[in-house]
Amino acid sequence: NRLEPRPADLELDLSDADSQVDSALRATTSVLADLSHRLALVSAPPLETTMLRHVEVLLLQPRVVMVVVITSTGGVTKRLLTFEEPVDAGLAEWSAQYLNETLAGLRLGARLLRARFEDAALSDRERAFLERVRPAFTDVLEAEEQTLYVGGTAGVLDEFRTDELRTYRRLLEVLEQRAAVLDLLRASLGSKRPFVRVGPDLDDPDLAGVSLVGAAYGLQHMNLGTVSLLGPTRMDYEKAIAVVRAAAHELSRFVEELYES
Repeated sequence: NRLEPRPADLELDLSDADSQVDSALRATTSVLADLSHRLALVSAPPLETTMLRHVEVLLLQPRVVMVVVITSTGGVTKRLLTFEEPVDAGLAEWSAQYLNETLAGLRLGARLLRARFEDAALSDRERAFLERVRPAFTDVLEAEEQTLYVGGTAGVLDEFRTDELRTYRRLLEVLEQRAAVLDLLRASLGSKRPFVRVGPDLDDPDLAGVSLVGAAYGLQHMNLGTVSLLGPTRMDYEKAIAVVRAAAHELSRFVEELYES
């Protein structure tokens, strides 16, 4: 997902994000909003594209096991499991070793990951135990929704004229319905070039005076999310496109180091 180098006036330093994608996305949102005086929207990578980095299976009590899943983006999820009978400590230790050896580097949504829990080479006892800890991996995908970071809701008010305040209020209402905005951004995720959606393209008559300018970020073979600006249709499109392209370029560099390491 190679994008043109960022403009010199975009000072987006992600070195303090400490390998945490959410920190990088928050920083990007804040810088974009401050620089552009527009609403900045940054969508997080879908969780199913996140790679597994490490797994812990800890026997806390004879019948209580905690499974810790650490992803390549720095995310940590924990799940407590209670068994009917005392758990063999050796079995718990084996499962951690097996899961790390076979799952590390796989994406959460990969078919290969699911297959590791049903490997025919496993004994019935091993497969039964893995089936019990499996929800620690599957429930994460089912419970989590793609995150949308929003910045600049206060500052952008100055950019709307008095006769446009109804549009601004409607815009904030739409943002509260995150799913609709994410659907709109996902529709543009396949593009390798910056995109512009003006007024009628947003499928809401009350947003006829609003434009969305964005660019996708991600890996060379896969876009993971978008960086966008929302504002009045009379915005400076050349500057807006340059800014989102530059921010997407920096985010792409950041996630490539995490996902490909």
